[in-house]
Amino acid sequence: MSEQRFTLDDLTRILVEAAGADEAAPPDDDILDTTFGELGYESLALLETGGCIEREYGIALDDDTLSDALTPRELIHTVNERLAAARAA
Repeated sequence: MSEQRFTLDDLTRILVEAAGADEAAPPDDDILDTTFGELGYESLALLETGGCIEREYGIALDDDTLSDALTPRELIHTVNERLAAARAA
């Protein structure tokens, strides 16, 4: 398995696909620690985002994981942990 990393660019692309470009402002480096709620993303958009991440990256993200990741930085970190665990398995 490759050393693929999940980045803010990846999250931005998936958020736009899952939540729609017009529904919230796309993330940039300055918002890594801004909550998804402040960015305009509600729980349904994050669940859809999680589903897209699971399909594209072949990892599992449960609902608690998505609700516990309050900021883009936290979600990126969690996805990268899951990717590393999948590589180690």
